[in-house]
Amino acid sequence: MENIFLEKLTEILDTQLNLDMDINLGNIEEWDSLGMVSFIAMADVEYGKKVIFSDLKNAQTVRDLYMLVKSEG
Repeated sequence: MENIFLEKLTEILDTQLNLDMDINLGNIEEWDSLGMVSFIAMADVEYGKKVIFSDLKNAQTVRDLYMLVKSEG
């Protein structure tokens, strides 16, 4: 599931970076307000998760984003 998540994130951010789970979001040029809104939309549509901005603001790595959408159980 991580690989699919990385593919989707790469697509919504429209980045040329080869994303991995440990990349710091601050190192992704495309991680800006539009990227955040796109991520929130992706979380809702693709994963059925409602991500709140305060949780998103606390995310520091791609893995943190993944944990916001990962299914429990």
